[in-house]
Amino acid sequence: MFSFDMDAAEPDAALDLSPFIIVYKDGSIERLVGNEIVPPSLDPKSSVLSKDAVYSKEAKLSSRLYLPPGVDPDKKLPLLIYFHGGGFCVESAFSPAYHNYLNILVAEAKVIAVSVDYRRVPEHPIPVPYDDSWTALKWVASHVNGDGPEKWLNNHADFGKVYLAGDSAGGNIAHHMAMRYGQERLFGVNAVGVVLIHPYFWGKEPIGNEVNELERVLKGIAATWHLACPTTSGCDDPLINPTTDPKLASLGCSKVLVAVAEKDLLRDRGLLYCETLKKSGWGGAVETMEAEGEGHVFHLFNPTCGNAVAMLKKTAAFISGHN
Repeated sequence: MFSFDMDAAEPDAALDLSPFIIVYKDGSIERLVGNEIVPPSLDPKSSVLSKDAVYSKEAKLSSRLYLPPGVDPDKKLPLLIYFHGGGFCVESAFSPAYHNYLNILVAEAKVIAVSVDYRRVPEHPIPVPYDDSWTALKWVASHVNGDGPEKWLNNHADFGKVYLAGDSAGGNIAHHMAMRYGQERLFGVNAVGVVLIHPYFWGKEPIGNEVNELERVLKGIAATWHLACPTTSGCDDPLINPTTDPKLASLGCSKVLVAVAEKDLLRDRGLLYCETLKKSGWGGAVETMEAEGEGHVFHLFNPTCGNAVAMLKKTAAFISGHN
């Protein structure tokens, strides 16, 4: 995943972050992955039904909603709000990998889900992805009295059991949405838990296995962050390194699940986040799970492998309360 070789950049490139994105000197941008989209559907494998709904008319932004099969009209379902990954700069809620994963997760966990599409960097630098994601949460919260614009949320969502989740940059976003929720709250919404899958956290000084990594890869991850947030103070900015955040104890949920992968360069950051959260004075429960022999977001590329299925079942159990 992280193979950056900025020294081999094209001569007209201002910043070459292959295999993800190239920013050219003339200001044009080439996204190398995550450009394909698929429509909502009735998924033939999981029988999960999906549809798109606008959450911000001003910014022309939509989310994809997912409903599991066999829904009891008299029974409310836990609500999962998911934020996709892609270094803040590639992929979308409508990418095949995310559409497929949400179908599988919704069927397994028996939840209603909202997969948020946010504007991407560098055209829309941070905090825009965070602000868009918060706007989506407020749109979701507009349904708590059963009179919001989206019938699925009015009829089927249990706003007393809301979960925030995401992978990679989406894990970063999910964390910050939980932080903002902890300080601002949303009327009628009870954020129970957060699931962070291979979250994109970083830091100025290498830790753990990072010390053995190629310098160009470390520089590439830092450069991706600086591209996303040009106004950042650096890689110890609490936005990318939450272990430096003095307000970490105000995380607005009662339980957190962090999934890491043995061969993921971001592994040690995820584990450090867990240890720091435990010591912060935050009163919730922290769980971790590690996939041996796997790399970053392996579950998106190989969702039927044993480790991906195990992670799926752990995530579903965490959300349903049966873990």
